[in-house]
Amino acid sequence: MEHPFVYMDYNATTPLHPEVKRVMVEDLDVFANASSMHEAGRRARDRVETARASVARLIGAPDPLSIYFTSGGSESNNTVFETARILGPKAGRRRVITTAIEHPCVIEAGKRLESEGFEVTWLGVDPTGRIDMSHLSEELDPQGRGREVFLVSVMLANNEIGTIEDLAGVVRLAKQVGARVHTDATQAVGKIPVDVLALGVDYLTMSCHKIYGPKGIGALYVAKGAPIEALIRGGHQEKGVRAGTYNNQGILGFGKAAEVALAELPEYGKRVGALRERLRAGIVEKVPDIHVNGHPLHHLPNTLDVSFPGAEGEAILLSLDLEGIEASTGSACASGSLEPSHVLMATGVGPEYAHGSIRFSLGRGTTEAEVDYVLEKLPPIIKRLRRFSTLRPATAAN
Repeated sequence: MEHPFVYMDYNATTPLHPEVKRVMVEDLDVFANASSMHEAGRRARDRVETARASVARLIGAPDPLSIYFTSGGSESNNTVFETARILGPKAGRRRVITTAIEHPCVIEAGKRLESEGFEVTWLGVDPTGRIDMSHLSEELDPQGRGREVFLVSVMLANNEIGTIEDLAGVVRLAKQVGARVHTDATQAVGKIPVDVLALGVDYLTMSCHKIYGPKGIGALYVAKGAPIEALIRGGHQEKGVRAGTYNNQGILGFGKAAEVALAELPEYGKRVGALRERLRAGIVEKVPDIHVNGHPLHHLPNTLDVSFPGAEGEAILLSLDLEGIEASTGSACASGSLEPSHVLMATGVGPEYAHGSIRFSLGRGTTEAEVDYVLEKLPPIIKRLRRFSTLRPATAAN
């Protein structure tokens, strides 16, 4: 028997927006290298710069030249950490502060710095996923060792539980000691308003395939006066910061995706936020003994992470998949790991809750009918899996 196809894994990736697809197809004939001096090359370069301006507008950056195109969020994040690795010691600053709930690429970049003698502080979070600001304040004490910190890297919104961090507060503390601030805004851009000037960050990471654009293209915002070192060397592209022939099609897709995301942002937040609340309320009503992860107020409008103790997340995921419902057990970049979510473990929920969590991430294509279909299929799945589990779910707060 056929069943509906319900996609609720938009935090992992998104389909191409129809307008993005149209622009990319129409521009297939503009194939010239955007670095070439001839007319065809100049025509390609003009399109690259138009796209750069659109991406800058999406995050409120006044200067399009503050946008550097990369292959994606992971490359952008690693470029910032490479900058810390090279320039930190030269400035007499061999300390980096980040959080225990960052994306795996930031965590691995931090571990690399540790292996090279840097002191990396991993900030803890409260049960809602917000960082411990008192801990950060201690680490950035101007009268202590705060002036040894080169970089503070705190994601704007968490990819698993959707919690939004107090970036403005982070920046205020970091600037007191002259530290640079980076934020991985991959999951925030296009879902909530993002203004780099209001945030005051030095570096901000974006990835196009999270905003209904193509994969393999991302960007790094670098504020005026902030230092930056190349991760990929060899050419003059991106002012020497990122060598390699321009990904014309990806960049053009990014530009149109940014333009559309900015135009649709107010309606997106309102509509998708209402659908998330419909899903949350329905799960709370229909499934006993659960725990809704993340902050109750400061969260992305599309992300809902729920722990179902007494049922394994992988079993829930496969059971949903058989009903045509596509969700996730957490970060797509860590989906091959059998370890419990490092994000949920950092919030203190414990291994059983972390192993039994499912992330529903909604998007512009999600409908009320799809939400209701999930609410029809999910409760009996949890009931069945718990019946066969040797673990009895503990009572949890909703």
